[in-house]
Amino acid sequence: MFPLSQADTTEAPRDERRESELAAILGVLGANAADSLMKPNDDIWVRVTTESWRASVDAVRSLGYTYFCFLSAIDWMPSPFGKGEDDPTAPPPERDSSIRQGYAGGATRFQLLARLVMPGSTSGVNLKCDVPDDSMTVESIVPVFAGANWHERETWEMFGINFAGHPDLRHIYLPQDFEGFPLRKDFPLLARIVKPWPGIVDVEPLPGDENEEESEQS
Repeated sequence: MFPLSQADTTEAPRDERRESELAAILGVLGANAADSLMKPNDDIWVRVTTESWRASVDAVRSLGYTYFCFLSAIDWMPSPFGKGEDDPTAPPPERDSSIRQGYAGGATRFQLLARLVMPGSTSGVNLKCDVPDDSMTVESIVPVFAGANWHERETWEMFGINFAGHPDLRHIYLPQDFEGFPLRKDFPLLARIVKPWPGIVDVEPLPGDENEEESEQS
């Protein structure tokens, strides 16, 4: 056995292809890149400055990442209503309300996330940017990827994030007079308040559970 104080000499896994791709992306972004993360044999995340969002998406597109997969938002605020699987009959647990951004960091509660892929390959990148807490506005990327039109409309409708320069921000799912943004963590899901999550109240025993219970009692 090795002593507990011995340093771990295991080398971190390498992913030369993604290392090269990340270097190229950071090279074309320059000062617009705020932070990045590459997980070997997994994926790449790059956070860019809010002011450069459209320009950064365009710059990464110029490298060959010409397939736009999706765009959405992340609300990093922990839900004040707890988790859906919490037992509504139990006392509410103490919850940490600290906002912690995920991969590539951040400084705001809301972030945009867009996925771009290089056609004909498995190369892809997740681009992120902070959404300003005061204006809740980021530049639209529809001039770069026309397919982002619907995604930005949905994000505006569900999170309340505005997209400057979008040609037609209007509702897709909700009535025109609907108040609130359903995908924000602080939006109350009344169905969960009025009736507990079905996964809590409608639990059926798995085969063999009864036998195990009897053997434990005996």
